[in-house]
Amino acid sequence: MHKDFELDDLDKKILSILMVNAKRPYTDIAKELYVSGGTIHVRMKKLEEAGIVKGYNLDVDYDKLGYDINAFLGIYLDKSSLYEDVAVALKAIPEIVEAYYTTGIYSIFAKIICRDTNHLRSVLHDKIQKIQGIQRTETFISLDASINRPIDVVNTSAP
Repeated sequence: MHKDFELDDLDKKILSILMVNAKRPYTDIAKELYVSGGTIHVRMKKLEEAGIVKGYNLDVDYDKLGYDINAFLGIYLDKSSLYEDVAVALKAIPEIVEAYYTTGIYSIFAKIICRDTNHLRSVLHDKIQKIQGIQRTETFISLDASINRPIDVVNTSAP
């Protein structure tokens, strides 16, 4: 974020609305917030330029596309200095949709989406566990996602 860019209440309200539904027309947001559509457009452009808005994503129900396994993977590295190399190798595996460099017992915590348990086993055995620098992994299969939401930037305290 640019050092001299400061979010105000209107910016937070715009973000809050779009984080729930990124397809919401600027004109609808403008009516709800009692400003012009041009104001929303200008504010969004500034939020993008400041690096606060990094992009727009489509939320897809992977189950309906035939991907029934949503799992998390704790990855132990031989040495933490191997993180960048391992991260590059993980990025080349399309089933890994998120990966984080973490504190705690795992060096990397990743989210992986697969069609079924055979697909998961294949990805783990044939791709992930063959990456140089990975000592071992622990897999956690998700049974349900009870919370999946954006943070409420309007009603939570922030600096």
